[in-house]
Amino acid sequence: MDSTLSSGGQIFDSEQVERARRYHRPAYLARVIGIVLGLLILGSLSFGGFGDWLFGLVDGLAWWGEAIAFSALVALVGSLVATPIAFWRGYLHERRWGFSTQTLGSWASDRSKGVAIGVALTVIPMFGLIASVHLFPSWWPLVAALGGAAIVFVVTFLAPVLLEPVFNRFAPLQDDVLARALRRLADQAGVPVREVLVADASRRTTKHNAYVSGIGKTRRVVVWDTLLDRGEPGELRLVVAHELGHRRFRHVAIGTAIAMAGTALFVLGLWVLFRWDELLAAIGADGPGDPRVIPFVLFAGTVAELVLRPFALALSRRWERDADRFSLELTGDAEAYEATHRNLAISNLGDLDPPKAAYLFFFSHPTAPERLAAARSRD
Repeated sequence: MDSTLSSGGQIFDSEQVERARRYHRPAYLARVIGIVLGLLILGSLSFGGFGDWLFGLVDGLAWWGEAIAFSALVALVGSLVATPIAFWRGYLHERRWGFSTQTLGSWASDRSKGVAIGVALTVIPMFGLIASVHLFPSWWPLVAALGGAAIVFVVTFLAPVLLEPVFNRFAPLQDDVLARALRRLADQAGVPVREVLVADASRRTTKHNAYVSGIGKTRRVVVWDTLLDRGEPGELRLVVAHELGHRRFRHVAIGTAIAMAGTALFVLGLWVLFRWDELLAAIGADGPGDPRVIPFVLFAGTVAELVLRPFALALSRRWERDADRFSLELTGDAEAYEATHRNLAISNLGDLDPPKAAYLFFFSHPTAPERLAAARSRD
């Protein structure tokens, strides 16, 4: 067992560690299979006859029609291939472990909504890229880079308002005393919020969570009803304080800025790649404005994301530690901190001793033993 599992006194016993391991190991494998399948599909659409055949379905339309239709087809093919794994991970595996409360119809509805949103979020930037080349032949890298960065910003700003209600219903927290207490906590954190809402997460899961979403006037505290039903105000305050810490340290704003810069740099990278005639020939494209480049753009983006993922997740884990310290300082409740991270790890079956590769490529948060050991070391 990893030493952090028992540092400073026993934190989690071997049975809890093993139960979490049995839950997560097949899920890690499913994620790896999904990534590999996604790359294979995009690779075959980029360089193989499958991509030529699929593009043939829209060939002959105006360039803007080809860009929209081909982007949608590529996104749909990728989603269809990923659906069996998503079904196992999000429905069968979660039901087997007692987390999912969804019916098959409810899961299928959510999956359909997710696919539709995914198609839209593929079509918009891909159309923007192709349109930039056609409308600004000499300046398209700059135009596309600025446009891509703008899309990242807009999606970050609008997602809480437009996308979250697609999957959950939200209602004001009815407990006025608790709502006022959470608003006071936000004020103390220097991150005032407009609303305290409850999300009906219990329609899908028994897991617990809370978060702060939105920017500026759209900022609100969102508590899952599963966490609220636990009836532990100290734990709820601690979770909300943690999320407020992210806003206090401007992690969302910094993360958005990094994503905007990364998108712009990626576009400039495409400009360099598309100057390589042999690559365009392999793709079967006449130039960067040919919609036939779309699968390759998505393929290159996936590869770039995989290369950068360990660094991005390491930064995320650092930010989570900052937010943990902030929540402890803001609430001054070490007992609630200990109880919260123990209970969340046990009720959500967080992996307590993950393989190193999984930790590097999948973990945006420190493990629960790390978080508890860090708090104990401050005593």
